[in-house]
Amino acid sequence: MNRRTLRANILLILAAMFWGSTFVAQSIGADYLDPFSFQGIRCTAGALLLLPVIAVFDKIGQKGTWKDKNLWIGGCVCGLVLFASTNLQQFGLSLGTTAGKSGFITALYIVMVPIFGLFLKKRPSLWVWPGVALAVWGLYLLCMDESFRLTLGDAMTLLCALCFSIHILVVDRFSPNVDPIRLSCVQFLVCGALSLIAMVFAGIPTWKAVTDCWLPLAYAAVFSCAAAYTFQIVAQRDTNPTVASLLMSLESVFACLSGWLVLQERLSGKEAFGCLLMFCAVILAQLPDQKEKNSSKAPAATAE
Repeated sequence: MNRRTLRANILLILAAMFWGSTFVAQSIGADYLDPFSFQGIRCTAGALLLLPVIAVFDKIGQKGTWKDKNLWIGGCVCGLVLFASTNLQQFGLSLGTTAGKSGFITALYIVMVPIFGLFLKKRPSLWVWPGVALAVWGLYLLCMDESFRLTLGDAMTLLCALCFSIHILVVDRFSPNVDPIRLSCVQFLVCGALSLIAMVFAGIPTWKAVTDCWLPLAYAAVFSCAAAYTFQIVAQRDTNPTVASLLMSLESVFACLSGWLVLQERLSGKEAFGCLLMFCAVILAQLPDQKEKNSSKAPAATAE
């Protein structure tokens, strides 16, 4: 492994750590702010924080443009789906789903994406199907209580995973043709604006509630929105996509560890086994089949 690949992998692990630990910030934030207020402030701040990052990338020669129509169309579509995803996740946390459990349920998007890809005529790896079976089993153990009922918070988080899987497919549609960091900035701006509009109808929080929640808000905006996404963009230039997906899926593990260390959350033996099964499902979903392995060994065409 060369130094560039090692640096990329370290950046991806840091991104996964930031995304996972942000579940704790969101869980704490739910004690002060309603979901729309938290996500509106967080995403708007994240968009603003990406502006100097974009300026730096422009200065070092990776220039994009704000005048691309596809950037604004893609950013609006991505922002709309992100609005649904992040607020469903925040509602789940506010209704009692723990940070660790939320992280693992949300990680199901990695299994859902290749399944939805079938409808777009994108054949998934054969490893996805045993991964789906493990994920369903793990989700049952993690979410179902002794009376065999799915809690409302868990159901909200499961819907969040569904929306995140759609978000990934939408990003995949638009990101190849536009500046990815600008796309992220626009989507955060749209998500933040929609959340703030919803906040007006749901009830504007007091200034004291916002200031009391400044640390979770700042952590989520800086580390989840701005830093982690930038790390992902920089790192994926220098590492294998399969390795990148595996490293980023560690987000669910960091969510569980953060909930244990910071919030003293505890999982029962049944829930811990469910987490293990879901993490195995996430890994299986990222494994290439034999055809993909053979194609990756083929020499790449050189641009003339």
